[in-house]
Amino acid sequence: MSTRFDPADAHWRVAPLPRFTSDQKDWLTRGGSLTAHLRMLGTVAVRVTREAVAQPWTDEHYALDVSSRAPVWVREVVLSVDGTPFVVAHSIAPVAASTGVWQAMRRLRTRPLAELLYSDSSVARSALASRRLTARHPLYALAARELDIRGEARPHSLVARRSVFERHGEPLMVTECMLPALWAYLSARAADQRAGQPAIQHGHRQIPREHGRALEHTAARSHQIAAHSTHTANAANVANTPHTPHDTAARAAGSETKR
Repeated sequence: MSTRFDPADAHWRVAPLPRFTSDQKDWLTRGGSLTAHLRMLGTVAVRVTREAVAQPWTDEHYALDVSSRAPVWVREVVLSVDGTPFVVAHSIAPVAASTGVWQAMRRLRTRPLAELLYSDSSVARSALASRRLTARHPLYALAARELDIRGEARPHSLVARRSVFERHGEPLMVTECMLPALWAYLSARAADQRAGQPAIQHGHRQIPREHGRALEHTAARSHQIAAHSTHTANAANVANTPHTPHDTAARAAGSETKR
């Protein structure tokens, strides 16, 4: 389902910058719910840091097709995995829409916005656009605040992605900034895999690779369904495999041994 809203501009680009790492390109273009992808790494917690009426940032009003002074409802959260902040998210919708079509976003509390966006078939999503953020961007300031709290150094730049969700003609834009801890975790896990070591523990699980189409939602259970289908097909193949006399004799011998 297409949408008339476009998150791309001179800085936000649909195609990730070539200098981004492979992990960054992967996570900046993943379809579906980012929260669902983070859950494949561990237990996700949502901490709300701000909910208020404000004005859109200078690079936001065009994407929402509103004036630069139009009031918007802002929701900002931190997504942590097993207690470590991995993502800072900033979501906005026109104030009128936040009390109408998107009024549910005001009642989410600590529930992820994904519960609202991916459970409604009437919601359309734009393509994902990404960019590098420096200290001049307000989203960098939000992320830096989390780094300061944890006593972590501020990097020269961060990477973020955004997309616009549309429901009954009203937009809601979600911007997600990935923190250094996410890339550090993925890098350490890759190093362990190259060295033949077990996957990083601390409650983390291996994540499946998913390069979903940016314009469509990816069902949270897609990998489970695919795995179940593969298991069923393998079982059917075993059941349909003809048995030789040698196989029959071997099974009979095994039965006698068990007795």
